[in-house]
Amino acid sequence: MEARVVSLRTGCVTHLPRPEWERHRGATWRSAYVKSETNGPVRVTTLGLEGDEQFDRRVHGGPDRALLAYAGSHYAKWRAETGLDAMGPGGFGENLTLAGVDESSVCLGDRWTSGDVGLEVSQPRGPCANISRRWNHPRLLELSTQLVRIGWYLRVRSEGALAGGATMQLASRPHPEWTIERIFRLRLEPGRDPDGVRWLSASGVLTSDWRGWFATRAARAP
Repeated sequence: MEARVVSLRTGCVTHLPRPEWERHRGATWRSAYVKSETNGPVRVTTLGLEGDEQFDRRVHGGPDRALLAYAGSHYAKWRAETGLDAMGPGGFGENLTLAGVDESSVCLGDRWTSGDVGLEVSQPRGPCANISRRWNHPRLLELSTQLVRIGWYLRVRSEGALAGGATMQLASRPHPEWTIERIFRLRLEPGRDPDGVRWLSASGVLTSDWRGWFATRAARAP
């Protein structure tokens, strides 16, 4: 199985204008959501791409969420459905826009390689209000959640350099039953699969905060 890096992107924390429907919270918001394309090669470290920043380290960045990936195939759908003609690679704040994969085909624990770079899928992206803020579309967060067009995070298992257009190879798939889509849907409705909740609560691959969330739900189960 292969994936191709359609776009490689980094960004810095900056002030962005708030949409009119959120101006009661102030004129601007701070984020590194808007990322610029670079053809590379860019150094990939255990903390992500060199030159990339994250504003809220509670939910972005760090060794378990070093890179955010998003399926490039989603963008044509978004443009057609929302009328946001500028929506394209980087539109969801990702570092890697990938062709050939999406939430239904990427699994927890997948190991991907490209040259010296080794990556591991660590969790679904937990979408937040920044998605709607960035595009001045109040329902975009809701839609991305419902449609599970959310993206996923990656750990860096081996450092190296990555460039736009690079091919990534699936090296191993230890948990083929646990797609990003399945995990995310279970987080939305944990009661529909108690056994799955228990498995995720004990997973050594899932990030610690998501594992803890499922552990709390598992403890409540009858």
